[in-house]
Amino acid sequence: MNSKRVVITGLGALSALGLDVRSNWENAKNGKSGASAITYFNAEKFKTQFAAELDGFDPSLKLDRNEMKRSDLYTQYGLYAASEAMEDSGLEVSKLDSPFDAGVIWGTSQGGLNTFEKEMREFVENDSNPRFNPFFIPKFLGNMASGMISMKYGMMGINYAPVSACATSNSAIMDAFNYIKWGKAKVILTGGSEAPISEASIGGFSALKALSTRNEAPQKASRPFDIERDGFVMGEGAAAIILEEYEHAKKRGAKIYAEVVGAAMTADAYHMTATHPEGLGAFHCMKFALEEAGLTIKDVDYINAHATSTPLGDVSETKAISKLSNGEKTNLHLSSTKSMTGHLLGAAGAIEAIFSIKAITDGVIPPTINTENLDPAIPSDLEIVCQQAMEKKVKVALSNTFGFGGHNASVVFKEFI
Repeated sequence: MNSKRVVITGLGALSALGLDVRSNWENAKNGKSGASAITYFNAEKFKTQFAAELDGFDPSLKLDRNEMKRSDLYTQYGLYAASEAMEDSGLEVSKLDSPFDAGVIWGTSQGGLNTFEKEMREFVENDSNPRFNPFFIPKFLGNMASGMISMKYGMMGINYAPVSACATSNSAIMDAFNYIKWGKAKVILTGGSEAPISEASIGGFSALKALSTRNEAPQKASRPFDIERDGFVMGEGAAAIILEEYEHAKKRGAKIYAEVVGAAMTADAYHMTATHPEGLGAFHCMKFALEEAGLTIKDVDYINAHATSTPLGDVSETKAISKLSNGEKTNLHLSSTKSMTGHLLGAAGAIEAIFSIKAITDGVIPPTINTENLDPAIPSDLEIVCQQAMEKKVKVALSNTFGFGGHNASVVFKEFI
């Protein structure tokens, strides 16, 4: 089978750093933290009382009344980001040879958890007339964002929602890449969305002791690679990426941001929530992705690390990266943008893919903020960009995501030539 080239022609994003790609990128370059005290509910009962919430999100700017009524918040985030990506790409599905040439592969880890919480609470508390909303099931399903995005734009091709915990968005991007590469689609809108700042989610992750408890200084809480890191900061939002077959993009005169050249998924097969201590699965995931791209770690200029600010995960990932180069110094720099956005769970890979792509187009590596005292367990051969952005020509960027259950997913982006 002759492989097709796969390029990126549209971007959309919203996170605690902003409600579009431009503001997200500018705030990431400037090292701004999106963390603050939780306002969505009273968090006093939990050890963690802060998160990286969206500021000023108004779905009515891009969604109609029916879309808002019939969708969970995670779906609204997805529709919002997809709208920006579609505008950015200039893509009109009606002008394609067939609507079956365009698809959607959209991920989420928790799906409509907010809807589930709300409906169960109202059912239990309403003694006089306990009932469920007719939209309860459709709103909380994890595939509904993918479905509603396809309905909005008339994309009748491949459509589904992968789930691999915090590796979900990269899994979605990889699948989209493969389907286009294999000639199964011309265009796929991919990415992920998550709305996990809820009592059940914050409470559950707190019980796992996965979240930082720096309630007195939320903006300093996410500190990947730092010796005093104590857990991740929950984040929310969405990011959308238009992947397109190169000849198709060229024919319609689309602008091209970068190219996807490799991707891989592996499993740690080790523990429900902990990463392999030596990063065995992560190592092979990156290795396989680079092999598909025809590259080695020496060709990589930037890695957007998964690095969530947890004691175990940050070390195992850096060990895996160091193993790729046999401990030798390379031209590689890495950073963790989760230090600013928080951890978007199933949407993390999508927003971090956009930061990786922008690093290529703009020649800037966003920083890891709050990392003041590097953990001595981090391999010394690695160069981590801390506190301030770094100007650097980036031809190749690799983005990592790893999830509970031992899921690993890596995607390789390359400067388009």
